[in-house]
Formats: sequence, C-alpha cells, structure tokens
Amino acid sequence: MDGGPRGGPLDGRRSAETLLGASEIRALATELDLTPTKRWGQNFVVDANTVRRIVRVADVSGLDVVEVGPGLGSLTLGLTEVGARVAAVEIDPRLAELLPQTVARKQPDARLEVVQHDALTIEQLPFAPQAIVANLPYNVSVPVLIHLLERFPSIERALVMVQSEVGHRLAARPGSKIYGSPSAKVAWWGSWALEGDVSRQIFWPVPNVDSVLVGFRRGPAMGSEALRRRTFTVIEGAFGQRRKMLRQALSGLYGSSAAATEVLERAGVDPTLRGEALALADFIRIAEAGVAGSEDAAREG
Repeated sequence: MDGGPRGGPLDGRRSAETLLGASEIRALATELDLTPTKRWGQNFVVDANTVRRIVRVADVSGLDVVEVGPGLGSLTLGLTEVGARVAAVEIDPRLAELLPQTVARKQPDARLEVVQHDALTIEQLPFAPQAIVANLPYNVSVPVLIHLLERFPSIERALVMVQSEVGHRLAARPGSKIYGSPSAKVAWWGSWALEGDVSRQIFWPVPNVDSVLVGFRRGPAMGSEALRRRTFTVIEGAFGQRRKMLRQALSGLYGSSAAATEVLERAGVDPTLRGEALALADFIRIAEAGVAGSEDAAREG
C-alpha cells in the first residue's frame, strides 16, 4: 500500500512532493477565494500522515476508485499516489475545475477524472468503480453511500471517513441502542466495521464533531431490486416508531395491527419485538411474507 503510482517505494522526499501540506491547502483556498461551507460539508484534510493512513487501510492500490467530495485534493493525491484510478465527484464547480490542475502539478502521471456533479444523484461515472474512498460530508453520508451502492454494483469495498455518530450507526449490530434504519439498510450490500478514530484536528476548518473510518466489504446478493425496495420499506416502518412493537409499528404498512401480526407470524418473527432486535434477514422475511400474503388474498378474492 505504500507504493507509488507504479508500485515502487516512496521515500520521505517524494512523499512531501506528491501530497499536499497544510500550507499548500490554505494557499489553494486563498487562490479560489474559498471559504469552506457547511452547506456542502466542506472540511478539508490537512494532514498527510492521515491521508496515507486512510489509503493504507483502504487497500486500493491499482484499483478503480470513486471519491466523493475530493475538495482541494488531499485524499485524491493519496489515492493516485498508490496507482488507483480515481473518479472524483465534486459538487463545487470551483473545486472541480482546480483539482485536475493540482493533481497534474503534484503527480503528472496520476490517473484522475473529475466529475462535477451531486453524488446524491449521479447516474454515470467514467468507469465502473471497484471501491469507494471518501471523506463524506456529514449531512449526506448515508444517502450517498446507499445511492452509490445501489447504482454501481461493481463496488466491492469502501473506506469512508464520517462523523463518529454516523459511523457507529453504520457498523451497529442488532440489539444495540444505536442500531437503526441506516444500519439495517447498508447491510443489504455487505458487512461494515469501524476501522479507527480520526482526530478533528486534522481538518481545516476544525469541525465540532469527531470522525471515524468505516470499512465495507460486499457480501452475497440478498435478492432482487424489487425485494430490496420492499425490505427497505419494512425497515423504514419498523424504525419510524422504534419504541413500538412491530405489530404496531407496521400497522400502517399492512393496514392494521392484526394484518401486521399475520405477516410477522408468517415470517417467523415475534410481533411483540421492536425493530432494533431484527437483523436484515428478518426484515427480508417480513417483506417476502407481506408479498405472499397479498398474493394469497388476491387468489381468495
């Protein structure tokens, strides 16, 4: 993971030349007359050691990577330095225009394509990405991840830096107090695990929250897209009123508490449980049982 663009070793001199330092990042911001905005969750990584740590943990040397919110290019340069081909999705047009220039100056042989677009709605990339590596904006972390995993099935792994609270939710297991809708939904694509803490001091400007690294590895396919959508609807219903028993929380989805109880029993799930007790497999069985119940009712009708 510590190889250069073609897999060779990096010494301290080359590292300093190929990555951005804190003073360079501030100089680039001044060049753009840029004030980081809360609207787009702009907190730039200014510590090269942290960049190298993220890239090492991500283990994406030579892979095709999508990066969301590259900003001024700190992490981008860390990825291209180890030979990753990067599609950088940047919503800010000023940053999207500057990034290729910055990377070309620091690493002339880097493989980078910049896409000026909102990652929440992007439908196409220059190539099929194998991985996501990103410092995700705090306010859209989960929706961005779900959209990319849904839209780009080629993604096999990810390492994202997110707000600590969000990261712990992504990696939460059934039965914990922080396990919720995001935890169950992202499990559809594979396993998630915390990979370490990140000091708020490595960002500029310094945020008011702590961050963590969360890793993802794709698992076996859970079912069709239609089943995924039905399952997500069940998850949303179960956690929409998370203090209520499932037979009550899902009564709106199935028409009544009695109907919800019937579906839950058909799925082999105790109607008196709450959503936080269920794993993804349980939600899938409920979604399937609901469809089976509808088909039975239609035949009887």
